[in-house]
Parts: sequence; structure tokens; C-alpha cells
Amino acid sequence: MTYQTELHFVQKLLEKFCLKSYILSFADGNVPELPFELRYLIYGKAKPVETVEESLKKVDSNTVYQVLNEYHCNYILFRFPDPTKDYYFLIGPYLQKPVTKLMILKSTNKHSVSHSLFLQLEQFYTSLPLILDDSTLLAIINTLGESIWGGLEQFSLKHVNQLVQQQPDLYHSFSNFEEEDSDLLIRTLEERYAIENDMMRSVSQGLTHTKKMLTPAYANYGIQQRLTDSIRNLKNYMIILNTILRKAAEEGFVHPLHIDRVSSKFAQEIELINSSEKGFELEQKMIYQYSLLVKNHTMKGYSFLISQVIAYIDSNLAADLSLKAHAERLNVNASYLSTLFKKETGKTLTDYVNCKRIDYAIILLHSTTLQIQTIAQYCGILDVNYFTKIFKKYIGQTPKKYRDSLL
Repeated sequence: MTYQTELHFVQKLLEKFCLKSYILSFADGNVPELPFELRYLIYGKAKPVETVEESLKKVDSNTVYQVLNEYHCNYILFRFPDPTKDYYFLIGPYLQKPVTKLMILKSTNKHSVSHSLFLQLEQFYTSLPLILDDSTLLAIINTLGESIWGGLEQFSLKHVNQLVQQQPDLYHSFSNFEEEDSDLLIRTLEERYAIENDMMRSVSQGLTHTKKMLTPAYANYGIQQRLTDSIRNLKNYMIILNTILRKAAEEGFVHPLHIDRVSSKFAQEIELINSSEKGFELEQKMIYQYSLLVKNHTMKGYSFLISQVIAYIDSNLAADLSLKAHAERLNVNASYLSTLFKKETGKTLTDYVNCKRIDYAIILLHSTTLQIQTIAQYCGILDVNYFTKIFKKYIGQTPKKYRDSLL
């Protein structure tokens, strides 16, 4: 089969969204892996491979099927245009909206599923990735389709309600569900912790450029519904995420001062969540800003003494930050401190402090209408003329001209 390079790339990309994908082939007696965990959970057996093969042969060529079955599971399926053998590409299952306890109860009643399976079904839905907006997923599939069929006009998208036809002789057998449920729980927890570890590792390294790949994987993974109030459940989950990100920032050698500021801000924003959409937006913001925090404020590679100096500068820009003041506060020789600071940071202490003060001045110029003299005082420079001189040295123009350029 051709398209191996394209398929490998797409499958690796789908993995970042926690989406499982399968290349199905029934040629030469092959028995492909099939994603029928839910069916096995409910009926005690998977659909016979022969039945699946017979059903798949009925799919139209040059058609991408977007499937939503009666158990809220979504799939994407199409047949490769291989003239010699039947090959299929299957993505899923995944959810497009959270499955609540009430939805599970309605499904079990509608399909006469034993209520004893409620917790197992809830665990199954928790293990599925949640894709609220499938536009990115469809863009990936369209791009793959263009490569396979030679253009968007060469294939079509079709929405259907069944992946394969149900058989009338299905029977309910629950003899194996406990063993299957244990396996599912173990896999779910392992996958969840693997995703969390990947996220923590990236955040602790300050890898802000991985935001677009980190957040879909973490955000799209199902959230276990521990409470009937879905918003409160989401808030509790976000509180846990905030804690995890705090630890990641700590592992990135960020001073607790900065971590606490960011954490406290997000703790307040979490309580303002009023919808799932707002929750997922905040989740992306949290992952990105904690990564940015590590990138901008990591103390990795600094000695304890220099870390203390930098943390004090960051938290007290309006204080006396002269070399003499730092040396007296830390009870060390000023000359030794100056040499060590230049060695570890690449800047003199004065240059470092000035850079931080000008950075803060730029923020105030962007976000406030404070007078230049007042901004200088907030930055720890009482002489406005000296502040203007320093600002022009680093930025290339006076604070007034800089603010005028913003307007």
C-alpha cells in the first residue's frame, strides 16, 4: 500500500490529540485490531471479524464517513483507493461533548443494558478523548484526503449513525466485564498519567512553543464526572491542574514568589468558570502561562546566592537594588557578589536591574495612562531625567515618544 509516509505523519499527529487510529486490512486472513471495547463491555463479546469485514465492504469509495453511533461515540472511516486490496483507515472512538451520568442512564434504559454496568460505562467514557471542536481534526483528514485522492473535489464527507450494522442476534453476557473493566481502568490511568507527565515535563522546561500540541492532548482527554454538577466538577479538575502546573514550575526552578502569584490569579479565574468552553479556554491559558513563567523566570544554573538576588529584584523593583544594598542584605562581600553575578547572568548587577525596570516601565506605558514621572517612581527611579536617559539607552527613544508611538 502506498501513502505510508503520509499515514505515519497523520497517525503521529492524531496521537497528540490522544486519538487512536487503525489501518484495517482483511487480506490474507489478517485479523485487525478493532476498537470495540464498549461493545465487549456491554455484550461480553466483540463483533465477529467476518461481520465487520462484510459491513466495511459496503462503504463507498472516495467517501470519508463521520460516524456518531447510538452510544455517543464518534469515528472517522474511509477506504483507501487501492485497486488490489481492501484497506481502511479508522479513527476513534472519541466524544464531541461530555457524556454525563444522565446521558449514560438514558442509554442504558433505552438499550436495556444492565444497570450494574453503569460505573464501567462511566469509566469507559472518561477514557475517551473529548474533541469539542472537530475543525482541526477534519482539516487533518481533508489534507490527507487531498494527498490520497489528488484533490478536495475527488472525495466527499458523509455523516452516518452506524459504523457497522448491528446484528439481531446480539446477546447480553456479562461474565467477563469485571476483568475487562479492570484492564480498561488500568489503561485509562496509565494513559492519563503519561499525558500529565509529558505536560509537566514540557512546562518545567518552559517549552511555550509546544502549547498547540500540549493543550489538545490534555484538554481533550475525558474528565471523570465525580459530581452531578458538571461545572463544579470542571472547576475541581482545574484546581487539580493548577496544582500540577505549580509543581511543574517548581521543577523548572522558578522561585515560589512567582509561582504563587500566577497560581493565586488562576485560582480566582477558576471560580469564575461558567461553561465547559470557558473551562477549556482557561486550561490552555494556564498551560501556556506556566510554560512562559518557567521560560522567563527559571533559576536553573544559578547558585543559591544569585537566585536570592534575582528573586529580590523581581519582587522589589522600587527598592534600593544597588550592589551595596544586596551585599549588606545577604552579608557577603560586594566585590565577590558583583563578580559572581556577572559570571552567572552575563550582565552586571546594575545592567540587570535597569533591564528589569525598563521592562516594567514598558508594561505600564502599554497598560496605564500614568504620568512618566509616576511610572519612573514605580520602577524605582526617583529622578525622571535619569529614568528618561536609561529608557532611551535601552529602547532607543524617550518614554514620551514610545507612548506616542503606541497611540
